Order: sequence, then C-alpha cells, then structure tokens
Amino acid sequence: MKIRSAFVGLGAATLIATGGVAYAVDNQHSSSTTSTTSYGVDPWANRQREAYGQYGGTIPSNPSASTVSSATDATDRQEVGVVDINTTLNYGQGQAAGTGMILTSDGEILTNNHVVEGATSISVRVVATNQTYKADVVGYDATHDVAVLQLRNASGLDTVATDGTSTVQVGDTIVGVGNANGDGGSSSAAKGTVAAVDQSITVQSETGGDSEKLAGLIQVSADIISGDSGGPLYNADGKVIGMDTAASSGTAEVSGFAIPIASALSIADQIEQGNESGTVSIGYPAFLGVELAQAAPYADQTSTAATVAGVIDGTSAADAGITTGSTITSLGGTTITTATSLSEAVAAHQPGDSVRVSWTDSSGGSHTATVSLGQGPVG
Repeated sequence: MKIRSAFVGLGAATLIATGGVAYAVDNQHSSSTTSTTSYGVDPWANRQREAYGQYGGTIPSNPSASTVSSATDATDRQEVGVVDINTTLNYGQGQAAGTGMILTSDGEILTNNHVVEGATSISVRVVATNQTYKADVVGYDATHDVAVLQLRNASGLDTVATDGTSTVQVGDTIVGVGNANGDGGSSSAAKGTVAAVDQSITVQSETGGDSEKLAGLIQVSADIISGDSGGPLYNADGKVIGMDTAASSGTAEVSGFAIPIASALSIADQIEQGNESGTVSIGYPAFLGVELAQAAPYADQTSTAATVAGVIDGTSAADAGITTGSTITSLGGTTITTATSLSEAVAAHQPGDSVRVSWTDSSGGSHTATVSLGQGPVG
C-alpha cells in the first residue's frame, strides 16, 4: 500500500480528481441510487472570478491532509505515453498537478481541462524517461472537460495505444493509471472493473454556483484518486479506453469516472484542426489583469459592479495604472456595469488586441488608457 500526500510541491493542493466540486450521479443505466463524486479545485481553495471570464484562485496548503490508496505502482508498460502535469496557477498564486497522455511523437498531450484550468505556466514530465518539458495549451473544451497541450521542442516520444472502437461492458477488467495526488515518481495503478457505462454526472461547486453535466462516462470500481485526472484507463489488453476524470468522495468504496477515449479524441481532433465552436476554444483567452471584488467565492457577478480587488503585476492593467478599489466603466467601446459584462468584454478579444479601457479610481477620478491585452490562463 502506497501512502500519497494530498499536496504537491510546497504543500499546494492538486487541481484534480477529488477536490471541491461535488457531483450528483444520475445512474441512468443502473439503479436509481445517488452518490457524490468530485473533481476540480481543492476544498481549501479561495477562488476569485477574474476579468478574463473564468475562475481561478489561490490554493493554500493543508499539510495535515493525506490519502491512503490501495493502488500499486504502475508497470513500465503502463507508464508508456503517460506524463505528469504540474502547473502554476494565476501568476504564482498556487500550484496544481495532474496526468496526461502523449498522442504524438512530437509531444501532443491529451488531458482534462480542469487539470490545466487557471494555469499560467505548465511543466510536463514524461514518466518513462523522466524528461521535463514546458507546455502550451493548444485548445480546450471546458464543457466536456478535455484539453490538448503541446510540448516545446519534443521529438521521438512514445505514445499511448488507444482503443476507441471496442465496446466497453460492465464487468470488464480495467486499470486506472495516473499521478496519484500529484506526488510524482512512479505512476499509480488502480485495478478494478467497469461498474456502468453511459453515465451522467452533474457538477455543482460546494459553495454554490453554476452546474455542469458530463455525460456518456464510464463508471469504474477502482481506487481513482486526486491526481489521476487526465490519465489513461486501460482495458485488459493494455489499450486506453478512457481518460480518468472524476472520483467519488466520502464513501467507503471509490467509484471512478472516465471519459471514453473515442469521445476525448474526437474533441482533441477538433482542437488540433483549430475549429472553435460553442464549447471548443483555441489557444489562450485575452487577459486584462484585474481581480474583481465579490462577496464570496462563486458569488453572482451579474449585479456586482466591476470593482477591482487586485491588480496582477506585469499585466496590461498594471501598466495602465489601474489600482485596487477602481471600478472599470468601459473596455473596447463597451460600457461596463457589472463584473460579468467586463468578463464578456475581455473574452470578446484576443491576446495582443489593443483596446481603450476607462475606470474610476477609489477617490472618484476618471481615467482612460489604451492597453494591449495579455494572454490569460485557460478556463
């Protein structure tokens, strides 16, 4: 039995399979029982909504937390094509870790969107060779929780072997492999069986906020835990049939959930081709560099003025002279009345766009400046 700390790096919590986002499971093809699963941000996270229109936040350490897993170390074969993903969040405010799979020899990586959500720097370690690369986000689909990364200056990498054509059936033997709790080193291997297929889970943050649904998932009885997100779910033939995405919490027996690999690869293909859609985004969003005041994490932004709670050093907002306590009143010709309208106005632009921004400072003085929008964290 391997004991894994629930933290990575300097005590920062992992942004992966078991965290502060609760799921109610709709067992459409089995019984009508309900359980809770989770992924996402660690429950100690202090999240603020920022002007680029997505959620990010600080993840403080909680060194007393740890997870004991019955998973064992993965075999050399199971580690082929597997990578550890380590991220810096929101310009140094936190750290996170997860897993990914190598799709091409030049370093295209498949992972969950929530593994890289809020990342301002991404480092990827190839488990089999211990080589580390910087990575960029090619694109992502937050709705279906899929992201594609590209390693810098990579070549000759071994890839995972996928099987998106075989039918997955209840009772099939599986192994979930990943960077359990972000501790690095050897990957973990959680053995189990398929418990159900075509499952839907509804995500709801523990502090409230919008719900989202992931559908068509493979449910497994296996010890999938925090850090495994984005890792391969293998069948008995050693082929990848799914991507580990979520796991139950607060229950004696763990239920894991994986996105079928055919579904994940279909979205990855759309990203690779650069085809944006209602759910798929290509590249990075534009970024102004302000954090917006709100009453509580995930508070309703539709009736809250775009009051600046903080300005990130080195961003266009800082360069323009916007200060904490200011209220943004317009951006790019759009009148700003709420935090939501600011998020939407920034999201309508691309990194590098030159826009005029107006604001009122805390003493009531009015200001206007032309800024070049930066590159923000992915959502």
